[in-house]
Amino acid sequence: MKKFYLLIMLLLVSVAVSAQENAKWLRYPSISPNGETIVFGYMGNLYRVSSGGGVAIAITTGDAYDMRPVWSNDGKSIAFASDRYGNFDVYTMPATGGTPTRLTFNSANDYPYDFAPQDDKILYGSGRNAPASSVRFPNPGLFQNLYTIPVKGGRPELLTAAGAEEAHFSNDGENLVFQDRKGYEDAWRKHHTSAVTRDIWLYDVENDSYKQISDFEGEDREPVFSADASKVFYLNEKDGTQNLYVKSLDSGSEEKLTNFKDFPVRHLSISDNDKLAFSWKGEVYTMMPGSEPEKLAIKVLDDAAFEAIKNMDINSVTEFAVSPNNKEIAFVNRGEVFVTGVDDSRTKRITNTSTQERMISWSPNGKELIFSGEQDGSWNVYKATLNRPQEEYFYASTIVDIKPLINTEAEEFQAKIAPDSSKIAFVEERNILKVMDLKSGKKTVILPEGRNHSYSDGDWSFQWSPDSRWLMVDDQKGYFFLNNTALIKADGSGEIFHPVNSGFGESNAKWAMDGKMMTFASSREGRKSLALQGSTEQDIYAVFFDQKAYDRYTLSEEEFKLVEEREKKEKEEKEKAEEDDKKSKKKKDDKKDEPLKLDFDNLDIRKVKLTINSASISDYVLNKDASKVFYLASFEKGYDLWVTEPRTRETNILAKMGGSPSGIEISEDGKSLFLSNNGRLVKVDAESGKVDNIAINGDMVIDAAAEREYMFNHMWRQVTKKFYDPEIHGIDWQMYHDEYAKFLPHINNNYDFQELLSELLGELNASHTGGRYYASGANGDHTASLGLLYDESYMGDGIKISEVISGGPLDNADSKIKAGDIITKINGKNIESNENWNKYLNNIQDKNTLLTIKSGNSTFEETIKPVSEGSIRSLMYKRWVRTMERKTDSLSGGKLGYVHIQGMNDGSFRDVFENALGKNLEKEGLVVDTRFNGGGWLHDDLNTFLSGEEYLKFAPQGEVISGGEPMARWTKPSIVLMSEGNYSDAFIFPYVYKQNGIGKLVGMPVAGTGTAVWWERQIDPSIIFGIPMVATIGAEGVPTENMELQPDIEVALPYNQFLNGEDPQLQTAVKELLKETE
Repeated sequence: MKKFYLLIMLLLVSVAVSAQENAKWLRYPSISPNGETIVFGYMGNLYRVSSGGGVAIAITTGDAYDMRPVWSNDGKSIAFASDRYGNFDVYTMPATGGTPTRLTFNSANDYPYDFAPQDDKILYGSGRNAPASSVRFPNPGLFQNLYTIPVKGGRPELLTAAGAEEAHFSNDGENLVFQDRKGYEDAWRKHHTSAVTRDIWLYDVENDSYKQISDFEGEDREPVFSADASKVFYLNEKDGTQNLYVKSLDSGSEEKLTNFKDFPVRHLSISDNDKLAFSWKGEVYTMMPGSEPEKLAIKVLDDAAFEAIKNMDINSVTEFAVSPNNKEIAFVNRGEVFVTGVDDSRTKRITNTSTQERMISWSPNGKELIFSGEQDGSWNVYKATLNRPQEEYFYASTIVDIKPLINTEAEEFQAKIAPDSSKIAFVEERNILKVMDLKSGKKTVILPEGRNHSYSDGDWSFQWSPDSRWLMVDDQKGYFFLNNTALIKADGSGEIFHPVNSGFGESNAKWAMDGKMMTFASSREGRKSLALQGSTEQDIYAVFFDQKAYDRYTLSEEEFKLVEEREKKEKEEKEKAEEDDKKSKKKKDDKKDEPLKLDFDNLDIRKVKLTINSASISDYVLNKDASKVFYLASFEKGYDLWVTEPRTRETNILAKMGGSPSGIEISEDGKSLFLSNNGRLVKVDAESGKVDNIAINGDMVIDAAAEREYMFNHMWRQVTKKFYDPEIHGIDWQMYHDEYAKFLPHINNNYDFQELLSELLGELNASHTGGRYYASGANGDHTASLGLLYDESYMGDGIKISEVISGGPLDNADSKIKAGDIITKINGKNIESNENWNKYLNNIQDKNTLLTIKSGNSTFEETIKPVSEGSIRSLMYKRWVRTMERKTDSLSGGKLGYVHIQGMNDGSFRDVFENALGKNLEKEGLVVDTRFNGGGWLHDDLNTFLSGEEYLKFAPQGEVISGGEPMARWTKPSIVLMSEGNYSDAFIFPYVYKQNGIGKLVGMPVAGTGTAVWWERQIDPSIIFGIPMVATIGAEGVPTENMELQPDIEVALPYNQFLNGEDPQLQTAVKELLKETE
């Protein structure tokens, strides 16, 4: 009952605040044709308000997110997008509210843009496959098709596959105006000027022709026709801030209509009398051309957008730490610290904040829990202790005290207490390792700034030695690509020593055998990707700091048995002799406290490989005497838990995990192993491999609004600490934080929140940034694919096939289906001409599906299992590459080869290597196509491969043969194709290719996006954001970010050409390369 009254009070407070303040973060305002009413989005619902402002009334309610309202020309209906079935579909409803009608059924996102002039159809965009005739790179997520669909429901009709967005009809329906999309850059980025920015186009529907009407090298977007279609109103950034402009279609003259500063105008719409509505700083404005814009005071009085605080089960673990007594486990879920019993399902929530806590560890006696938390404007280290002496375990406790242990303005996290409990080591400002004396508070620098450069928080580690006198530390030595393990004295004295110091690097180093051994993972003998930055297989190695321990460890099985027998006998004799000798016992205890004696001489001789099979190893642990190594390795599907005995070399799977286990710890007695598998804690018997789930019995209260406020501030702080330019491009980052933070109380969902993050991050004018929200879509529709391309201009009964996709479910010897055939039924259901047949493909993936086919005058049936749209995208890519190969061969008369680099990764490099040195080995030159490559890390591999120069010939039996050294590089001429859609490393590769004079670049300019990014997942795991952190600097001596790369020969890819099978960029590349080969 108390909870009920609390919710009522919160609701009343919410309503009262709404009544006093204007609503903000109003999205996608759409003005009615008569200019009297505006519909807009707020907190996930659609609202209706007078165009003069006032109290807004909700016309949609519920959990779905409704957006992008569009008015019918008669003002009676609204079309909008809603995610009610897991993705955005187009709906219609009466403009005054009512029951929505769903019009689209494909699981691609569908967004309405306009009603046709006669109000009989709705124009919308959707990410579907392009027609069979198109030869542009196939990416439905990047280039959407424009369709019309009857307002009463029915079959969609393809209007254009140009890749148009924000499209609107002219008043006579003869033309469309739209903005284009050329590449992957975040839609909310501001202030950039490059070839990838949007332009505005006219599309003549009857003549199927396109005309660009904008010429600014920055953003031109959201165009709408004037009432008489003689002008176009649109948004433009040419004066530094996105404002409203108008352009005459006859004269081309342009006029700036608004003069807003610092924040962009968004969401433009227009009435029949040219009254304009748009948003600025989260509020709605209207204006008549020639007058000043007027801000509307809009209030929301109902509780449709109220967001209750929710209870949530604890169902996943992002990190864990087992207590020293092995009876309880601390773990982190959604940025909160919990402790659960290993054999007791009771679970205690230790922290209860809206901020983030992580990086947990236990004190040596298990009485204290150490963790890091981002509070009071920085990361700090905290200590949790039991409040009541009679309570022995955290998981069963009632009161837990939490106090700051290290709390300054600096960033301090990742703390570990020394085994003797006298000191604590921690990371300061992400790159400095310090030790603090817990009594005096004195801090000592162990690893100074400049040695390590953290990429993601917590990505380099350290370990205390058993005697608390040394730290084993990851050390990058000031380089970007390598990590070696260093030993450093805990008092900061002496030099940094690297026990292995391998060019292959060492990772995940650990102390073993009471400090006499160091173990580490290395790729020295593992299989490696063809690409330098690809995946590698690793082994676990050990080096010994004690000769006697090494000698003993390397004994054969037979020799070791003899030693064990002798030692057992000696031990029994010694225990008998010392049974009553307390002095001797005291000496034994004193000896235990002696410092480690680390012998650093000849360590390369005392190195042992512990694993017998290289593998992808995520973590490992050894038992006390190092006779067994337990490790998580992937050979087939997912990771499994393996065990190897180095002395016998016996290796087996201890437990099949088959998932993505992470982290592994071993109990003090060596009998149990603890790990997290797919976010679940499990205990594994170290002998039998029996797996038991560790029960977590608890829930947590989620205050989503407080979480979003934390994530917002966290993101802002991360940029200040990690952005590649310490000056943050010279912008007033604090001002932008304060202004955008004002919108947080007006956001109750992650769609709006991701846009807020993107708007703020967009002020950086940088690549690789923006917020992302990944909705679960668990109960949504999933449209399967039959592996066909369709004639979407066909409007008769059935579905007309234009092509059977090679490799798809109907590309088999038994199928008789071919281009031109018509599917008349799916699972016995007739497909009428006025029907949206997409709904028959929903949720039938991998299920037997009966197709009835009409082929000429005959009819037959075939049963197939439809596949996912994702698998078809892969086949569409292969189809496109084959088309490009055929065109290159035809255009060059068989003289030139062709390769496309899909991504900057090992798989794509293998394709290049295979095709260049395989079927293209005897070609005279190679066309290297990078168009619409989204990046990765492959520039060095590619440029090295393509810059080969023959320096040695071979002559078996006296005959000089083709080729020579280098054998694994391309030594003939090449040319690179690039487009506005090249991104990230797909900028760096052609940039270096040109800088090093390897060959020419053909295509369109590429925006400077060669900056390495960290995409950080948040405490709400459906939210991530990007921080561009590492700049690349070329011959100019300045970062390449925002440095546009110009081609040697600029060639555009016009709509009418690529949609009809022509590729002038490829044609030019072939023509130019043929000149070089001649």
